[in-house]
Amino acid sequence: MSSTPIPTTASAVEHTTPDNEELLARVAQQLGRVPNLYAALASGPAALEGYLAMRDHLTRGVLRPRLREQLALLIAQENECTYCVSAHSFRGGLIGLTEEQLRATRDGHDADPHADAVLGLARTIMRTRGRVTDADRAAAHAAGVTDAEQAEIVAHIALNTLSNYYNHLARPELDFPEARA
Repeated sequence: MSSTPIPTTASAVEHTTPDNEELLARVAQQLGRVPNLYAALASGPAALEGYLAMRDHLTRGVLRPRLREQLALLIAQENECTYCVSAHSFRGGLIGLTEEQLRATRDGHDADPHADAVLGLARTIMRTRGRVTDADRAAAHAAGVTDAEQAEIVAHIALNTLSNYYNHLARPELDFPEARA
């Protein structure tokens, strides 16, 4: 059960500011609908706007869309966020990840050596709170993970942790097929 009132797109006019309406309309245009996470986060327009801006900037980064989706799923799993594990499992399926690949991603692995190194480094960064060893970075570099990718991995951890933690706080109703974290 949600602990934060979640405006629907129809009720946004009555319960949100014009800024919120514009943000939710932008989300609906990009995603085809307004997932409950975004609707809940609209209660803090600056938070939603910051989240959307960072997400939009990262789509223009060096990491491929598939790997960005895998990072989102791994981060959700590490943060035990069922809402986001469900959302990113669903989205992962839409971009062609099989059930086996989704499970491997949640464990921080991929059959592709580069993607495996990216996911492994992301998991290590999360578990060490960013205090990776020189050996961890050297192994990532040896697997072809560039400094630019490493910077974006940290940015994706920040972005997705924001949504994971907000989900823990607001508890929006799950509007994706459930995949327990």
